[in-house]
Amino acid sequence: MLRKAAEDFPSLLTDEDLYLFNEGSHFRLYHKLGAHPIDLEGGRAGTYFAVWAPDAEKVSVMGDFNGWDKKAHPLSSRGRSGIWEVFVPGAAKGQRYKFHVASRYRKYRVDKTDPFAFYAEISPKTGAVIWDLSYDWNDEQWMQARSRKNSLDAPMSVYEAHLGSWMRVPEDGNRSLSYLELADKLADYVSRAGFTHVELLPVMEHPFFGSWGYQSTGYFAPSSRYGSPQDFMRLIDALHQRGVGVILDWVPSHFPKDEHGLGFFDGAHLYEHADPRKGIHPDWDSYIFNYGRNEVRSFLISSALFWLDKYHADALRVDAVASMLYLDYSRKKGEWIPNKYGGRENLEAISFLRRFNEEVFKNYPGVQTIAEESTAWPMVSRPTYVGGLGFGLKWDMGWMHDTLRYMAHDPVHRRYHHHDLTFRMLYAFHENFMLPLSHDEVVHGKGSIIGRMPRDDWQKFANLRLLYSYLFAQPGKKLLFMGGEFGQRREWNHDSSLDWDLLQYAPHQNLLKLVGDLNRIYAREPALHEMDCDPAGFSWVDADNGAQSVFSFLRYAKSTGEIILAALNCTPVARDNHRLGVPRGGFWREIFNSDAKDYGGSGRGNLGGVQSAPLPFHRQPHSLTLNLPPLGAVFLKTGEGRSPESK
Repeated sequence: MLRKAAEDFPSLLTDEDLYLFNEGSHFRLYHKLGAHPIDLEGGRAGTYFAVWAPDAEKVSVMGDFNGWDKKAHPLSSRGRSGIWEVFVPGAAKGQRYKFHVASRYRKYRVDKTDPFAFYAEISPKTGAVIWDLSYDWNDEQWMQARSRKNSLDAPMSVYEAHLGSWMRVPEDGNRSLSYLELADKLADYVSRAGFTHVELLPVMEHPFFGSWGYQSTGYFAPSSRYGSPQDFMRLIDALHQRGVGVILDWVPSHFPKDEHGLGFFDGAHLYEHADPRKGIHPDWDSYIFNYGRNEVRSFLISSALFWLDKYHADALRVDAVASMLYLDYSRKKGEWIPNKYGGRENLEAISFLRRFNEEVFKNYPGVQTIAEESTAWPMVSRPTYVGGLGFGLKWDMGWMHDTLRYMAHDPVHRRYHHHDLTFRMLYAFHENFMLPLSHDEVVHGKGSIIGRMPRDDWQKFANLRLLYSYLFAQPGKKLLFMGGEFGQRREWNHDSSLDWDLLQYAPHQNLLKLVGDLNRIYAREPALHEMDCDPAGFSWVDADNGAQSVFSFLRYAKSTGEIILAALNCTPVARDNHRLGVPRGGFWREIFNSDAKDYGGSGRGNLGGVQSAPLPFHRQPHSLTLNLPPLGAVFLKTGEGRSPESK
């Protein structure tokens, strides 16, 4: 079909757009493809539609504006670009639509939702909705400061949340809160608890609620289950206005097979690999993107930049990076295809991830990218110019597994597993790490975090206070999944609310207070965050006291020279008159005690602090005699001085 004259056809696509798209370097496709309402001279209005379907014989758009007639509005092909386009007079915001695709192969005919839709019908319906993204933001103060808030030397304590199950309304059919209802409730709660950021499980449109968003079909649309795009913007705006950053989970590793989605889009494997040994994910029975195809790279990186641009997201956390990096991920011998060198590394995915990170940091230098990468792949969070993947941060999955395994042991047996907690420091600065206690640790029969703590209820809470104290004392950014902050007892269920009624009981109130205080101490004390990703910010005092299950180490501030001593007693036996070496004389003030009565502890401690003695110990010139509470952690602080790097 011949393209109409330009004056009759207000195309948004220039020849340069087509060239960059096919080259794989057009990263603002959301301005061009999809559905865009346009007002023309003379009071005429309509919507411009464009979709990529190179193996289609015919494409048409059907919707509320034409009675869902598949023949009423055929699209025109833009030559060899593979893009089809049409302007439909009268098509307006709020009207639903789909593309009808007739393939040149096998008489394949299918109705597809728009891959670039900004808004979708509420599931289980699968149509797209014509929409615009106009919104008056009120987060200028946050946006100007976020580069500092997201830097590696800033405190970053993340509250991971699933919007559909954070809080529900039982008197209204147990429905989830809307974006607008969440805006003030979530922002107030998170800011009161002292978290610096919220990470949202994927909000991108997804047909199966039970996938938690990780089976996305709408890479440019927030889920309509909770409201409109502007409602979601209001939620982010509210968080920003309270000084809380927003991290969005983003899933370029795989996508579902739903017929209306990206899979087999135009009768050919357009977005995915044709060979199931590369194109099917065995764990999730989903499609894998073809990262080597130029147009797919343009699509995915456009999606990433879209959320940073239109929704003011402060970071993107990339899910399942390991599944992208390895061709043999979850595959047996003979079920995968080696790369051109005969190896298992997915060279196309590596190239894509590097380009993704380069484009994000080039265009939005104040944001972060975070990799969930579960293997020992080198230099995940190192710049691409030195051979890294270019992420800003990486989840430390090894720390999570080792720590939870250690804490699950009865304290009487922990002496035999001492290395589970000391091992991390052999690699703690190989990457810029975030320490995650995420949603993955409270699903699929694993139970809750507090449920894994040993012994009676008092000791369960004491152990959990100890675990969180260790989390905040360790080098690395912090992440805690919703419910963990007050001791949710049940395993997380996406179909029900968190058990907020538990907060009427003192142990849960006290735990929430402890987490809030830890967040504020972490943010207030440079020694606990400035060198989270720098080996100069940490040194052991005593890593070898397995007999008593006591760990002690120092954290250093770069800006002030202050030092914080963290000492953890992982048994229910109080360690009175316990001597620890320190690098500096004077008074060491106790700034935190997880066994304080305010947190439900026994109240044992050091009466506000300890004066050092000039007695060398643990290879240090001075020492302290401390009372270490049972299943407790204490932090003590002293003033200006030198870090180990400057000695």
